[in-house]
Amino acid sequence: MTEDLRLRQSEDIQGDVIAGFKKDRMTLLFLKFEDPARARTWVKRLAPQISTTRQVATFNAAFRKARQATGGDDPRTMKATWTNVSFTYEGLKVLIGGKDPLPSVRKGGTLEAFKEGSHRRSLGDTGDSSPENWLFGDGKGQTVHAVITVASDTAEGLQDALTTQREAAAQAKIVIVFQQNGATLPGTRRGKEHFGFKDGVSEPGVIGFDEPDPKRPEWVKDHPGTRLIPPGEFVIGHDRVGGIPYDEMPEWAGNGSFQVVRRLGQDVPGWWAQVAAQLKVLRKAKVVPDEATTEWLAARLVGRWRSGTPVAKCPHADMPDNALASQDNDFGYRDDPEGFTTPLSSHLRKTNPRDGLQERPGTDPFPENPVMDRRRIIRRGAPYGAPFDPASDGPGGPDQPRGLLFVCYQSDLVEQFEFIQKSWINNVGFPPDRPAKPGPDPMVGPTGKVAFESPDATTELSFHQFVTTEGSVYAFVPSLTTLRLLGDGRLTDKLPDTVRPTDAFLPIPDRQRDKGKSWYWAYGTGGDGPVCRTLSIADGDEHKDVVERPDRPLSTWPCHDGVSKVDAILPVPDEQRVGGRSRYWLFHTVEGRQVYRLISVADGAESGLAPEAAAAVDRPDRPISAWASFSGITQVDAFLPVPDMQRQNGKSHYWLFHSSLGQQVYRLISIADGSAHHDVIERGDRSLSLWQSLAGVSRVDEFLAVPDMQRINGLSLFWVFHQQKYRIVSIADGHGHNDQVVVEDRPITLWKSLTA
Repeated sequence: MTEDLRLRQSEDIQGDVIAGFKKDRMTLLFLKFEDPARARTWVKRLAPQISTTRQVATFNAAFRKARQATGGDDPRTMKATWTNVSFTYEGLKVLIGGKDPLPSVRKGGTLEAFKEGSHRRSLGDTGDSSPENWLFGDGKGQTVHAVITVASDTAEGLQDALTTQREAAAQAKIVIVFQQNGATLPGTRRGKEHFGFKDGVSEPGVIGFDEPDPKRPEWVKDHPGTRLIPPGEFVIGHDRVGGIPYDEMPEWAGNGSFQVVRRLGQDVPGWWAQVAAQLKVLRKAKVVPDEATTEWLAARLVGRWRSGTPVAKCPHADMPDNALASQDNDFGYRDDPEGFTTPLSSHLRKTNPRDGLQERPGTDPFPENPVMDRRRIIRRGAPYGAPFDPASDGPGGPDQPRGLLFVCYQSDLVEQFEFIQKSWINNVGFPPDRPAKPGPDPMVGPTGKVAFESPDATTELSFHQFVTTEGSVYAFVPSLTTLRLLGDGRLTDKLPDTVRPTDAFLPIPDRQRDKGKSWYWAYGTGGDGPVCRTLSIADGDEHKDVVERPDRPLSTWPCHDGVSKVDAILPVPDEQRVGGRSRYWLFHTVEGRQVYRLISVADGAESGLAPEAAAAVDRPDRPISAWASFSGITQVDAFLPVPDMQRQNGKSHYWLFHSSLGQQVYRLISIADGSAHHDVIERGDRSLSLWQSLAGVSRVDEFLAVPDMQRINGLSLFWVFHQQKYRIVSIADGHGHNDQVVVEDRPITLWKSLTA
């Protein structure tokens, strides 16, 4: 592979964007997240399944070579199934913990368009095409957070992949809002859309991906007229036409692309009926040849014959089997400025005016190619529904749902897709400054009057809209790098300086499960030394956390006198809320040696009590050697209560995590009720590797019980904090206390209460 085609080697750009899945079968799943934490886990597990540009490009190249060797037949032994994913603005927001992924956007720019969503944009979607009638993407009852694209060579491969995605979504509490199937039409309709015309003929080439023609380097090799466009028009962060992007993109958008998905319903018999009706108008005006047929007029309204042959090259009849297929794009409109051969309103001229766009005919120069290059999009779509067969009352009947699943990729929604849709397709005055307004696109545009130009007259035709928008979504296709970060609930791998790691949590005794919240003192180190802040964690799936009181120096409370860092907190099991006070063992380090003290916290400590009344030292510091169960321990790191063995037969059991010979181990201890609180070792030190839920963790900093998820159906959940990350684990009741990861590692930045 030459250096010039380095994009073909990309394992960061998703495969459908510039390589293209190009499969006979394609399904899109429109998803809505119900549980942000589980959605992030879903993203993390999805990332390895995503097809890359390199994978798809390598397969497609081998497939083409094999097909050439067989004389044009598809190689039966070569099969693949590809998967890509994209996210709406709201979807990104959910994944990063409710924060705004785009806090500042330029008015009128593509980031604003993406943030608003297609249902809020003026795209001509009115009447039957109004967002309230859509099957997906209206931003109301059918909110979409993500779009999964699955494409396959076989029905079996597609179904297997969809089953996998459905099961993963169900496990992550993700709702499948809508499923849209698409497939190549059968038989002679293969490669065509439902109106009967060859589709996807005019796709641009991409510099750095497609091989240039040796004689005309601005064209794709073996595809005369197919221009090579700078990759930055489709993939963010690469060279663009003119070298300057319209919008400044965030760093996380690099190697990503904006995706437009639209379900466009087609009334095939209705459209062909109006073509026949308008042909009668033209015949009556005597501006068409006697031999003109509905096929003749339809070809002019589209700009191509059914085979894909351009009307500009073959104005009188279609070419059998399209003998000019390799030159389908080697044409222009410079010799037809009035639209006598290819009407100005034709679908081809409306969506890509090529070299025939003059703002003021006869005065202005014809545009340079780069002017058109900056408006190009890459289309990846497929028909859906059974083809129309007027001779059949079964599948394929006139009232069967059918249409085009329109998918396109670009770097700028406003200057590419929206410009084409609003300024060209729907604009009755485009091309501008003509004696008669050309009218809207008669194939996919809105209802309107179309000017049919001939050398002797301008004839007005009436066209109704027979293509209806039935769903629409703006989404972002992230790079694989960004996708992996989203699995961690972030868009950058840089942790903010405002994160305040927490050394220990003390559950405020009278504020646990109080009005749907549980309150804690969170100990840590601030800019001026040891501090403590008050935070709360709400019940519910999201467990939203907020700062209730900001950091205060530990010296605020007499109970913390002489404490420079809290190592661990352990509630005294039988002395919680006794006589309005609760007791805790507080472990801290003095002159390199760990000690502990007994403190008590009064009910109402967070309700305005004076510091000396809120908390007090009930027994001063002692060496940890006073604990019989701490034999051989020099540093206590964390305690984890055994959920179903608290206050059982006068004892409470704990897993005690401590450091020994440079690594963390754990042991099982018990603490008896009573004034002496006798403690014993129930089981000696063991390796962390015995914990399935702690795989990959070298040192636990702190455990925190999920307050509303203790002993629910025999399971208890805990947050495990370690090395600027946290995960959620479950521990089952019973002899084995089976444990497993419920939510995989996330950055601590997702805790809003732990960021300044």
